[in-house]
Amino acid sequence: MAQNADSTTTATPALTYGSYLALDELLNAQHPRSDEHDELLFIVIHQVYELWFKQLLHELGLLQQKLAAGDTPHALHTLKRILTILKVVVAQIDVLETMTPRQFAGFRARLAASSGFQSAQFRELEAVLGRRDTAAFAHYPADSTGRARIEAAMARPSLYDSFLHYLAKQGYPVPAGWLERDVRESATPAPELQEILLRVYADDGGPAQVAERLVDVDEGLQEWRYRHVMMVRRTIGDKPGTGGSSGADYLRGTLFRPVFADLWAVRSRL
Repeated sequence: MAQNADSTTTATPALTYGSYLALDELLNAQHPRSDEHDELLFIVIHQVYELWFKQLLHELGLLQQKLAAGDTPHALHTLKRILTILKVVVAQIDVLETMTPRQFAGFRARLAASSGFQSAQFRELEAVLGRRDTAAFAHYPADSTGRARIEAAMARPSLYDSFLHYLAKQGYPVPAGWLERDVRESATPAPELQEILLRVYADDGGPAQVAERLVDVDEGLQEWRYRHVMMVRRTIGDKPGTGGSSGADYLRGTLFRPVFADLWAVRSRL
């Protein structure tokens, strides 16, 4: 006699809001090291940053695919999402700045050697945008996942490389030397590329819109860096940062370094 199917099949728990979002794990991932009220805020804000960095990397990967395919509408849509996320990332600093220097000092010593400087995802994000500097991963253990991801990103075409291939696909005469360049090296400003960008802007079509959105991304990243510097200054002044960093001095050194130098260089000629 055949057995009842219900008696031989292991029941699968119904999917719930909590199980889908892994809320038990997520809401138990905050472990303050002091009894200070504001330490939980500090942890939550930085965990949320890491989640947004993860999403930005996800979106940038898609953007590079769309650029490689010459897909202007979907590239612009993805750029809009990236820009919106960057606005949220910047706005989170407003929440962090509700914490006074004295409140932060109440638990700062418990951070020991940990520092936002150690965010592997942010270093990977910089690499995707074009940073090519071994110092970005030198302090990560050789066998660490973070180091492997940063190194891998530096060995792949950057977002600017993808943009140049996109322009070539749109019919612009991007020199073969740039399309076939060693992507492990930093891209430096190039007059021949700036001449092509002037043509792109003169045509005032989809590629010009993509170029402008890339400038917006660059500006958004610089805005985040500036707000981060000012937040650190108002919280710890000129004290050294945690994890061996120089604090605000290090962060100030990252300001006004454009990601897409050619796109800024042509502004005075438009």
